[in-house]
Amino acid sequence: MTILETIIIALIKIVLIIVLMLLSVAYTVYFERKIAAWVQNRKGPNRVGWLGLLQPFADVFKLLLKEDIVPEKANKILHTLAPFIALFVSFATYAVITIGPAVEIFGYKINLVVADVNIGILYVLALTSLGVYGITFAGWSSGSKYSLLGGIRSSAQMISYEVSMGFSIAGVIMLSQSLSPMKIVDSQYGWMWNAVVQPIGFITFLVSAFAETNRLPFDLPEAEPELVGGYHTEYSSFKFAGFFLAEYANMIVASMMIVTLYLGGYQIPYIDKLGLNSTLLVFLQIGAFLLKVAFFMFFFIWVRWSLPRFRYDQLMDLGWKVMFPLSLLNLVWVALLIMIFGF
Repeated sequence: MTILETIIIALIKIVLIIVLMLLSVAYTVYFERKIAAWVQNRKGPNRVGWLGLLQPFADVFKLLLKEDIVPEKANKILHTLAPFIALFVSFATYAVITIGPAVEIFGYKINLVVADVNIGILYVLALTSLGVYGITFAGWSSGSKYSLLGGIRSSAQMISYEVSMGFSIAGVIMLSQSLSPMKIVDSQYGWMWNAVVQPIGFITFLVSAFAETNRLPFDLPEAEPELVGGYHTEYSSFKFAGFFLAEYANMIVASMMIVTLYLGGYQIPYIDKLGLNSTLLVFLQIGAFLLKVAFFMFFFIWVRWSLPRFRYDQLMDLGWKVMFPLSLLNLVWVALLIMIFGF
C-alpha cells in the first residue's frame, strides 16, 4: 500500500467517524429524553418527525439561532476557547477505539480503527486528562462565582477519579502485556474477559467513568440547586451546545472503553469455531461491539434518572477512601493471578 493510498484510507475513516459520531451524539440526546420519559411515565419527544426522530436536528437549529451572550467581565478568548477544547478532546479519543476485526475491501486489508497505535491506551488517558482544561477555563473565564466553583469542583473531581481509573487500567495492561486496544481485545479471547478475571477493576473503572463524564450521581460541577448550571452557567447558543455535545461524546467514549477493556471488545466467545463466512463473521462482531456499547449507554442514562446526586464530601470520600484502595487491591489481585496461574 503506497503512502497516498494510506492517507486516502485514513481520511475516509476520519470522515466516516466524524459523521457517525455526530449522529450518534445527537441521537444519544434523543434516547436520553425517551428513556427519561419512560422512567417517569411520560411520552418524551414525539412531535418533530416520526416518533420525534427529527427532534435532535430541531434542537441544533434552535441553539444555532440563539444569541451568543458573553458576560462583560469574561475573558473572551478563553470563554470562546473552552467549549472547543472540550469538543476536541472528546472527539479525538475515538481515533484509537477498535470497533471490529480487520476487513478486506477491494484488495486492501483495513483495520476498523482510525489509528492503530501501540500506545492507544496512553493516548486516551492523556486526552481525558486534558479535558479538565476546557471545564476549568470555562469556569474561570466566565467571571461568575458559580461558574468558578463548578470549574474548581470539576478539576478536583476529575483528577481524583483519574487516579483510580489509571490503576484499574494498569491491571488490564498487566494481563494483556500491551497498550494497544486491538491487542487488549485479542487477549480476551473466549470468556477471558477482564470483567470476569478482575471484577474489582471493572467496578472501579465503571464508577470512575461516571465521575469522569460528570454524569449523575457525580454531576457536582453543574449542580443546579447550588451552582445554577456550574461551569457553563454563562454560556448560550452553540458554545453551550459544545459542552452539551462533549458530555454525550464522552459518555459514548466511556462506554466504548469499558467494552474494549473489560468485555472483550468486538469478540463473541468462540464464534470463530462455527465456521461462518468471513463477511458474516465481521458483521456479527461489529454488531456485538455496538450492542455492548448501547447497553452501557442505556446504563449511564438509567443511573442518571434513578440515583440522587452525592454531596461533595461524599464524592471525594468515595474517590480517595474507597475507589483508590480498591484499585490498588485489584493490582495486587492481578499480580497474584499472573504469579500463580501464569495469565
